[in-house]
Amino acid sequence: MRGRSTPGRPSPTPPIVSGTPSVVQSLQVHSGRMVPFSVEFNPPRDAAGEARLWRAVREFERMHPAFVSMTYGAGGSTKDRTVRVTGELAQETTLLPVAHLTAVGHSVAELRSLVGAYADSGIRNILVLRGDPPGDPLGEWHKHPEGVEYAEELVRIVRDLGDFHVGVASFPQGHHRSPDLETDTAFLAAKLRAGAEYSITQMFFEVDHYLRLRDRVVAMDPVEGAKPIIPELMPITSLRTVTRAEELCGRALPDSVLERLREAAGDGPEEDRAAVREVGIEIATEMAQRLIDEGAPCLHFITLNFAKATSEVLTNLGYGVTAAPVSA
Repeated sequence: MRGRSTPGRPSPTPPIVSGTPSVVQSLQVHSGRMVPFSVEFNPPRDAAGEARLWRAVREFERMHPAFVSMTYGAGGSTKDRTVRVTGELAQETTLLPVAHLTAVGHSVAELRSLVGAYADSGIRNILVLRGDPPGDPLGEWHKHPEGVEYAEELVRIVRDLGDFHVGVASFPQGHHRSPDLETDTAFLAAKLRAGAEYSITQMFFEVDHYLRLRDRVVAMDPVEGAKPIIPELMPITSLRTVTRAEELCGRALPDSVLERLREAAGDGPEEDRAAVREVGIEIATEMAQRLIDEGAPCLHFITLNFAKATSEVLTNLGYGVTAAPVSA
């Protein structure tokens, strides 16, 4: 097992485990003229969804992201397929996969078993999350009787099971269950002290929220604040996507964003989806460029298992994507 970091001292560079680099190491390798980028996939629910996922995987593979992550179905609703497909990403592609692991609905024994299943599939990078209640992401949280209450505990469990690289979630506007931003920042710092090497934010639509999060962590704990905080972006392609984004975040979108999208949608009975999509790509591009200018360590894109929108944003930013994805 790896040694723990000592409070007040910089954490050592994580070692390569069994030939598998960490997310932090991959960011270092991919840093150069362009800021690294990464993408998030969702577990497919059926064979058709799995085929669509693999089309996107192969398209992104040509773009060389620093890593790719695979989300985890609420309450383990797609557990077996998620573990299998994430393992196939490790074994059958050149991509560096990160497996999401949530505490919701699982005992400690089940969580340990899942980590073992990921390890057997060649996965050594895990993003630890407490998770949202199945069916209602904003509903009341109930701990499993034999599970854990906080993500910090799950970080320690994964770290104690062997040589794993662990990331956690962070919340630019604070988690909707946190009473205030100071408390939310303290939870993030605790997760980082427990052994997490980086965090990926919840999606947001105002860059200032990300910048203030970064400032808060540094002010609370300069050592842990030096770890990468990776901003998550979602190119909006329809007003329906906007509504779903609000449901998942528990935060309303900024009025300025909604106004631009609604103006593009028009006043007809059906939204002008092409115009909404164009504005959504513009917004994502503007946000990404400011994040680059402000020194973000990576750009992490929610893809919904499509490659085209993210590819267009990257092209707008000058990433020189040469292979035009066919998926929307």
